[in-house]
Formats: sequence, structure tokens, C-alpha cells
Amino acid sequence: MIESLLLNLQSHDVVTEPERTLLSELVWRERRFLVDEDIVAEGSRPSYSTLLVDGFAARYKFMADGARQITALHVAGDFVDLHAFLLKTMDHGIVAMSPCHVAFLDHGDLKDISETQPHLSRLLWLDTLVDGAVHREWIVAMGRRSKKSHLAHLICELYVRLQVVRRTDGFRFHFPLTQLELADVLGISVVHLNKTLQVLRREELFTWINQMITILDWEKLQDLAQFDPTYLSLNVEAR
Repeated sequence: MIESLLLNLQSHDVVTEPERTLLSELVWRERRFLVDEDIVAEGSRPSYSTLLVDGFAARYKFMADGARQITALHVAGDFVDLHAFLLKTMDHGIVAMSPCHVAFLDHGDLKDISETQPHLSRLLWLDTLVDGAVHREWIVAMGRRSKKSHLAHLICELYVRLQVVRRTDGFRFHFPLTQLELADVLGISVVHLNKTLQVLRREELFTWINQMITILDWEKLQDLAQFDPTYLSLNVEAR
């Protein structure tokens, strides 16, 4: 149930056997969500935090005119709302972008961890800090990168994150979003997205066929994206 979470945490630091056991015991319920079903609703006050066991999910905000901006993509091993433990009220929604399998951890149990398990608390804190680092990269990409570079950066980031939790096959990974949803990630129209995809296809950097992205030239894709994975904190060291 928590294998992907352990792979995620172990990409930053060693997780001890007692910590593994404790995390396993904290899962009190699991559920599966359909595509486009809200996993966490905006304005709700959940008494638990949600671990994405498998699938793709997205944080989103709706504008008054109905336009949607996707502000984060979550993959297996991510807590989609660990911050709700302290923030209490959700100021955004989280939706399933593919069929999703999730597990729930009660906030009371997370509070006990924060009071009795300092190392594990730091690892979970780091999880939220990496979320913040990803947000910063997305803001930089949104405001300062060309859309071609922005899309290349997103693909590089997802590939590395999915590789950590063993959801890649060579340079291939499942990417279940539609073009409209990807446009909502990049903050552009579908027309603009199509033009950007056509340019990248001509440059033979990757293909996106039947919900599968295949990276054809990793080095050139990284160069175009100016991708530096430092913000993902993927060095195993004492925390």
C-alpha cells in the first residue's frame, strides 16, 4: 500500500524499518476514484491526509469565468494534501486525472508522529517543502520560459519524479492527460498547445502517443528546458 511513498521518502533519506512499519499501520482506509472525480473538494475540512498510491491527480483552481488553472500534478507516492493537516480548510480542489487508488492517514495519527517521531516528521515536512519547490519552478516556467521550454521542463520533471517511484519504462512513461488538461497546466489555449507540440515533434525530442510519452533525446530535452533537478532534493542524506 505505501511502497510508492517509501520510494519517494527514500530518495531523500534512509527510512528505518520501524518507520516503515509505523507508516503502514497508519493507513486506515483506501479508496479508488474515477477520472474527473474530486479526491478532495475545495472548501472542505478533511480530518485525514490523502496518499496517492497509484494514478495521476491534479490540484486546481477555478476562475469566476469558469476557466481552470492546474497548479500541481501528483503521481504515485505523493501526499496530495499533507498540508491540510495544519491548514485545515482546503483552498483548492484535487481531481483524479486518471483512475486513482488512494490511502488515507488520519490527522490525529499524523499529530502523534509529529510529537513522537522527529525523524519521520522531518521527512514528511520535507515532502511539503519539495511541493513548494516544485511550485516555484512552475511559477518561473509560467512567467519566464517560452512555452516550448515550459513544456519540455514539465516532461523532464515528471520523468524524474516517476522514475523515483518506478513508474517509467526506459525513457517512456504513462501520461493520461488530455490536450485540454495539459493546456490548463501550462496556462495556454489548446490552439497554442497544439502549435507548441508540433514544434517539439519536428525537433524529435519526444513523442506523445496513446497516453504514452517517449523521450527521444534526453540531453537535448534537458537543454531546452534548462532542467536542473536540484529542487527535487533527490540526494539521500541525513535530514
